[in-house]
Amino acid sequence: MRFFDLHVHSAFSEGESTIGQLAKRAKELGYSGICFSEYYEGRAQLEKLKAEIAKAQRKTKIEILLGFEARNTRELKRLADIKRMFNVLLARGGDLRMNRAAVETKEVNILTHPEHGRYDCGMNHVMAKLAKKNNVAIEINFREILTSTKKTRSRILASMRDNIALAKKYKMPIILCSGAISHWELCDPLNMASMAEQLGMTLKHAKEAVSKVPEKIMKLAKERKGEKWIMPGVKTR
Repeated sequence: MRFFDLHVHSAFSEGESTIGQLAKRAKELGYSGICFSEYYEGRAQLEKLKAEIAKAQRKTKIEILLGFEARNTRELKRLADIKRMFNVLLARGGDLRMNRAAVETKEVNILTHPEHGRYDCGMNHVMAKLAKKNNVAIEINFREILTSTKKTRSRILASMRDNIALAKKYKMPIILCSGAISHWELCDPLNMASMAEQLGMTLKHAKEAVSKVPEKIMKLAKERKGEKWIMPGVKTR
């Protein structure tokens, strides 16, 4: 079984401590690939990140994708329009309007921590059906758990359980991600699967959420780069 973490980024902005160390640590933990995610600042930043990723891939021999995380609906629309320039589109969840826009947008791959800052899970049955229809994976973000306080942890865990229950009922995809902002915060994939099992997933589905689900996203990212791809769900023969 191959494991992937499709939501890692860094508090540092330059050099080896970003992509290189993340990739090295991910390989040590048993990952076959990661997605380095940033906030979009323009073409110059994008090209620089691509160069750093290529360098890190040569050194570590694991697959590294480039992702951008939209922080609001305006950014989401802009990134959806230029999706072919990078690999993975993440939407930063929490705001109900943003959660809804993310699951309605076929270009979105991952809705990150939809429960962030809320007193509910940030999802409902309508959004769950849209997430399934548009193949938008709903994230269980382990940094949310690790950095939570005693006061907020029970609420966050309850919200994650609610989203897992919605996923079971409406078959929307769930993905496990570390949400790491440095290589020290990367999580062992089997530890993440074990934690997800405690939140209500079967061990089989928990392992798939850190293997098959992200692998499918990576496969679609590669297809998008191909000449036959036209738009989500449409390809030439």
